[in-house]
Amino acid sequence: MTETITTPSRADQATLPADDLIAPLRTAVSAREVADAIRASGCAVSEIEQDGIVHLHSASQGLGFQVLWGNRAAADRFVDFTLSCPLRVQGGALPEGLTDEWHRARRFARLARHGEMLVLEMDVVVAGGVGPEYVGVALRLWMQMMGEYFVHLRNYRASETGAVSPAAVEPSLATAG
Repeated sequence: MTETITTPSRADQATLPADDLIAPLRTAVSAREVADAIRASGCAVSEIEQDGIVHLHSASQGLGFQVLWGNRAAADRFVDFTLSCPLRVQGGALPEGLTDEWHRARRFARLARHGEMLVLEMDVVVAGGVGPEYVGVALRLWMQMMGEYFVHLRNYRASETGAVSPAAVEPSLATAG
């Protein structure tokens, strides 16, 4: 016996209950959709409009982060964005190997040095199409990376220099480089 599988036409889809529809893939996201995903992940978010662009600021693990928009697909629709948590380095010096050790032990988010700023960054790309849960999963992963970032800074020990104390870095919402 042969089984035939058919996909409903667009006209048929309009009459199906919402639960029966296959959710369309997102190829771009708006500031509102990302803000809603941040809220759904358990964090408050501030939306600040400046020069016609909505900037998103939030916090997790006691550290502030921001959304930096990437490539624009349309008005207030972007195919990618970067989650960014910049910390200002007090005294300007961090132990040798701090960022290298992060990159050896972690995936998904990178540490970068921009002048006096040490920045945790994670790119989220929706170009090509992603499911509706993707942005929420990416944000939960980001929040996990932020927790690991703070622990990494607190517990890192260079060969002879001792630990980086939490006081050695201070949260900053300044855009890094």
